[in-house]
Amino acid sequence: MKISVRVLSTVFLSWTLFGCATVNEDYNPSLKHHRPDGFQNNYTDATDKSGLEVLKWMWSRQRDSLPKPPQRQTPVVSPDIEFVRANKGESQVPAITWIGHATMLVQMGGLNILLDPVFSDRVSPVQFAGPKRYQPPGISLQDLPHIDLVLISHNHYDHLDTGSVRALNSQAGGPPLFVVPLGVRKWMIGEGIENVRQMDWWENLLVKLPNGELDVHFTPVQHWSSRGIADRRATLWGGFALFAADFHLYFSGDTGYSQDFLDTQRYFAERQTTEFGGGFDVALIAVGAYEPRWFMKEQHVNPQEAVQIHRDLNAKRSIGVHWGTFDLTDESLDQPPIDLAVARETAGLSRQDFDVMAIGQTIKLPKRAVAGTK
Repeated sequence: MKISVRVLSTVFLSWTLFGCATVNEDYNPSLKHHRPDGFQNNYTDATDKSGLEVLKWMWSRQRDSLPKPPQRQTPVVSPDIEFVRANKGESQVPAITWIGHATMLVQMGGLNILLDPVFSDRVSPVQFAGPKRYQPPGISLQDLPHIDLVLISHNHYDHLDTGSVRALNSQAGGPPLFVVPLGVRKWMIGEGIENVRQMDWWENLLVKLPNGELDVHFTPVQHWSSRGIADRRATLWGGFALFAADFHLYFSGDTGYSQDFLDTQRYFAERQTTEFGGGFDVALIAVGAYEPRWFMKEQHVNPQEAVQIHRDLNAKRSIGVHWGTFDLTDESLDQPPIDLAVARETAGLSRQDFDVMAIGQTIKLPKRAVAGTK
């Protein structure tokens, strides 16, 4: 029997949903999200799907020929490479550039930061099968400015790409600092990447470099991790809260909806110092990979839930990411912005409050006022 690339893609997308037989080398019995063989969510374990449920989803996906082809192409603009390369140091303007899927170039605190860098053609253990990129990266690896910091939310293939992190580790001028969840540092070392710090939920790391400074916090979200058939939940997952003198930003990574976002808002609200005051200027929230709901709800929010996260975080502005690049689930590639528009209108929000970007687009953002200045 001939096996199509489409079937193989579904298999590679689903193969990490089976059991785990690992030892948590970072196990701390005093922390409720730690367990001897890995980690768990704060509010539910329903992200775990049985083999029967996986097969049911794969069968219905093939039966109904899902996802359907998009009616509209993901918007793409030519990147402003000259700006992003020059935007650094004391004169830096806070800016975000969507490279595709969850990969975002963030410029704040004088630093160049990459979130979940994925530049390969496929998100898969191999490059001959698996979900294929519909649009090239908004900025190529070769055209990036020098990257100071790489933040990785979890180890799924559409967020942690081997070829991309190897290339960034070899960039001219020296490797960036890679900040990863607990358990992922060992994998990075195995790939020859040594400038790595790993973090647990609610830990923070103050990054001080000659050209800038950033306070990085790793926050809980509801998801899971795996890169194979025997390491489910062996490493941690999470979101990032970033604080610099000129800007505050939140990145959700992958997540289902949970109380974790209210917890995050309250955690920083209780620390209303100059450093954390005023909430998040921008939240980057996943809005794609959410159908069918019976299977995806606990692990991927839909646009309506993403709007609720925006509200829970009390963000001034949110941008939808994790869409328009790879066919990962059953909704069409162009559906997330359509559903986001409906959710936004229902919630009484404007496009300025919560919208999406074009691949390659850069948004320049206002600096926050520095304490003691007018």
